[in-house]
Amino acid sequence: MKKIFFIACTIISINTIAQNRLTPELLWKLGRVSAVGLSKDKQYVIYTVSTPNVTENKSSKKGYAVPVNGGTPIVINNADSAVLNNKISPDGKYIISNEEVKLMNVYGKDFYPDLPKSNVQIYTSLNYRHWDTWEDGMFDHIFVAPYNNGVTGAKKDLMPGEPYDSPQKPFGGDEDYIWNPDSKHIVYVTKKKAGTAYAVSTNTDLYEYDIITGQTKNLTSSNKGYDVNPSYSSNGTLAWLQMKREGYESDKQDLVAFTGMGTVNLTAHRDDIHVEGFKWSDDGRQLFFWAPVNGTIQVFSVDYTGATAKLPEIKQITKGDFDVTGIVGQAGNRLIVSRTDMNHATELYNVDLATGSMQQLTHVNDAVYATIGMVKTERRWVKTTDNKQMLVWVIYPPDFNPDKKYPTLLYCQGGPQSPLTQSYSFRWNFQLMASQGYVIVAPNRRGMPGHGTKWNEEVSKDWGGLVMQDYLVAIDALSKEPFVDKNRLGCVGASFGGYSVFEMAGMHNNRFKTFISHDGIFDFRSMYGTTEEMFFENWEKGGAYWDANNAVAQRSFSQSPSNLVAKWNTPIMIVQGGKDFRVPVGQGQQAFQAAQLRGIKSKFVYLPDENHWVLTAQNALVWQREFYKWLDETLK
Repeated sequence: MKKIFFIACTIISINTIAQNRLTPELLWKLGRVSAVGLSKDKQYVIYTVSTPNVTENKSSKKGYAVPVNGGTPIVINNADSAVLNNKISPDGKYIISNEEVKLMNVYGKDFYPDLPKSNVQIYTSLNYRHWDTWEDGMFDHIFVAPYNNGVTGAKKDLMPGEPYDSPQKPFGGDEDYIWNPDSKHIVYVTKKKAGTAYAVSTNTDLYEYDIITGQTKNLTSSNKGYDVNPSYSSNGTLAWLQMKREGYESDKQDLVAFTGMGTVNLTAHRDDIHVEGFKWSDDGRQLFFWAPVNGTIQVFSVDYTGATAKLPEIKQITKGDFDVTGIVGQAGNRLIVSRTDMNHATELYNVDLATGSMQQLTHVNDAVYATIGMVKTERRWVKTTDNKQMLVWVIYPPDFNPDKKYPTLLYCQGGPQSPLTQSYSFRWNFQLMASQGYVIVAPNRRGMPGHGTKWNEEVSKDWGGLVMQDYLVAIDALSKEPFVDKNRLGCVGASFGGYSVFEMAGMHNNRFKTFISHDGIFDFRSMYGTTEEMFFENWEKGGAYWDANNAVAQRSFSQSPSNLVAKWNTPIMIVQGGKDFRVPVGQGQQAFQAAQLRGIKSKFVYLPDENHWVLTAQNALVWQREFYKWLDETLK
């Protein structure tokens, strides 16, 4: 009898543990997995786990190795040394690296050496600041040097005196410069424009440097859009990612390669394919890539034949409600990939290339997941105002009861042209939102890849048009469900999603009881005058606001949320990063000021040391606590 009682208590205890909800504090205890690569013998997957320490406001990192076919991980001291150093030439004679060089006078002391304590900054062109950093006259350059058994010789600058960056700022890394397998050539990525010309252009090219002659040639001069992510096959064929149109940062991104017949676009014939990244197969006869499709991100393969006579066959390898966020490499008949879904942060898996089946290799956060309830995600299809079918993700709270009524949040995605898939964010976390007792409605509104190029492009130059109607038909469709409390609807989002919140505040016709906008664009004119990547503004708005003869631009600027403030009547919380030069601080300030002067309940959460994101642990926890505190005050 005692044994039976003990078993019953154990079951009750386990069930109780399993019903705990994810909290912001628990979210910031999860380990963050990052793949380093395959070991030199391809028997192990090398990765690191970064664990946040909220008290110290920083993270600690450990390296690990796990067998490619699964097994117990082992701790390793130096993860980078366990993989091949791709910065050493294949013949072992040279090494490439990058470092900053001073090429431009910016500071008062640069111009006037007798005033060394001056902190004046002087500029004569645009691109004087970018993302979260002011131009300081320093440029990242690539250097090549002789290399012999760990000893590096004298370095040579590949771009002496040129005011260009490689790796590209702000997000480029060592993938921006690679060796040709012949060990005689280096290919690097840069945009050889400076100042205002840089700010209005996306014309990034691949350059080939000959280490024997010192000569450089542009490999992609005929293409006027982005050329990025070069990679050689084992057979010496160069492939890379390419966008065609100058100034359009969200153009269809294709996978292209050099062949004996010239350059071939391997994915142009698939209108629904927008390639996010790729890896060559070990034999050089295929390329594996990942791309959004139908609200997820999956792995595909495309045959490489070296000819252009017929369209290459594209096969989808993986399927399921998850995102494959990267390919680490190939180990025999398996790919090693990183994967997420709305309930799980990044873990590493292997993929059977024949069947697409997946085996989980890392289990960094399993112990935490075992203590919390998982949320259910569901696909809904909603008819838009122009009679198209739109995918809408619906995320339900743990222990969802359809007989109850729940406060419901419309989530507005950023971008505007970024996919809304089975991602796992440490800020805009759907599992966390739903675990606080909210139903989440997340539309794949127009402007998202994975549903065809036309759908993706229909947001540009019409931010306030059909895309806003997409949001409204999504929330209206779900509001018909008996479990949605129509009297407790909220609308939240960041970046373009933050703009969407500001716009919705002036056109929602009392649907919503509360709004939260993070780094949103409030006033199109001041945004045009203070942001940095002008190619984005020029493409998305169709031109400058002062061009009275440009009907497209005039319509775009008329859709500014600042024009709708007279209709604002709903509580709103506004969050703004002080180092966000992409959406400068004045956007949030103007919105908060407008709400306050109109007598609307409002709050301004200012993060002076954060950029377009919230990256530090304690600031992130304040963000989360304020987010849910606001919803508790205005919605529950």
